[in-house]
Amino acid sequence: MKHVWLGFLLFGRLLFAGTQDSDINVNTRYTVDTVTVAGKGWKTDLVSDRNQNQRLSSGLRKDLAALIGQRLNPSALDSLAARMKKELAAREVSHRVLRGDSPEHVRVEFEVKPYRGDVGASVTKFVYNSQQGWSGNGGVDATVQQNSFRFGLVSDGDSLNERYAGISARYENRHVGTDRVDLKFQFDSYHDQWNSSTLDALAAGGSKETSDAYRTRQNFQPAVTIALAKPLTLEVGASFERFGEQYPAVHTEASNALIATLRYHQRLEESDNQQDLDASYSLGAAARILDSDFVYTSHAWEMRYQLTHGKHVLSDTFSGGVITGRAPLDDRFVMGNSVYLRGWNKYEIDPLGGNRMVHNTVDYHYGLFRIFYDTGAIWDEGQAAVPRHSLGVGLRESVFTLAVAFPMRSGHVEPIFIMGVIP
Repeated sequence: MKHVWLGFLLFGRLLFAGTQDSDINVNTRYTVDTVTVAGKGWKTDLVSDRNQNQRLSSGLRKDLAALIGQRLNPSALDSLAARMKKELAAREVSHRVLRGDSPEHVRVEFEVKPYRGDVGASVTKFVYNSQQGWSGNGGVDATVQQNSFRFGLVSDGDSLNERYAGISARYENRHVGTDRVDLKFQFDSYHDQWNSSTLDALAAGGSKETSDAYRTRQNFQPAVTIALAKPLTLEVGASFERFGEQYPAVHTEASNALIATLRYHQRLEESDNQQDLDASYSLGAAARILDSDFVYTSHAWEMRYQLTHGKHVLSDTFSGGVITGRAPLDDRFVMGNSVYLRGWNKYEIDPLGGNRMVHNTVDYHYGLFRIFYDTGAIWDEGQAAVPRHSLGVGLRESVFTLAVAFPMRSGHVEPIFIMGVIP
């Protein structure tokens, strides 16, 4: 009798195991199309997000992205959920599998539930440039269901020809009737400081091409983002900007413009290589009909190709821009900072910026090590473009960068040291 019971137990165990294997085999028929991770007020799409959400480490993002294009593996999902819970100190991380756009394809969604409320702090930029000094941008975020709020502090002497410091506030609704529509309102208020080179260039007649130096700058910017298709998003909105001039006797000027940005992202997976293609086009149009003191049209575009093979990452990024009309100083193109023509001093290149720009960066990574080569030119309409080049080496992990960049020119060469969090 003992052997009979043992036989029944063994048969039941085999039967149960067979059922589990059957379920796993059924699941593994499906191919993963997309992977998303969402928490309170934030969402990361591992297919369409170029920079990805900074809450996730680069290793975890890489392993999540590796699911795309592969057969569904339930045990791998459980393992990644456990890692995410530990890394984000979350109360719970769950996942679900939804039907994809094509037969035999699925979407994987991870949901992160935090331990404490809906409030958190983040730093989006914190960089030291040996020519420009420190620049930082950080804030506090709060969420209520699909609504998110952000209040930030900014001090930036890197991005523009001015150093601006002040506050920013943003409201965002990530689900306006559908997940494909995002509504956002942004407000900024800054005080501005100017380099003597810029003030000298304005005094010499530079204000014919752009605005005078201003003491304060405020901007209100409503925008709607629409996911047109899996690789394509469109953002449309308006910018209402006010400038308080340097001298109290001069009235406040306005720059009011309609703005639009079209973004494209495509990822191609092969057995050994991963290829990413990103492209964007931005348009800004300020006109008298919008009660704007400045009338101009701005076009900017960028294309980026990245090839990943194991620890090897090679990318090429091309940027260009054209402004027609008279745009204020903060809308003109700038080079010689921590993004464009690294290694050059922006006040030496052009203390007022330019209304024409082309730039290309070739960047190679192996693990933490990186080497990059920048080339570009910035000028005004009617002037001759002067190409410049720079070379740099350093380390990069996720958004943290440590680099030394050298301007390539004859005579004395003074390298520029760059360190910090650069988005």
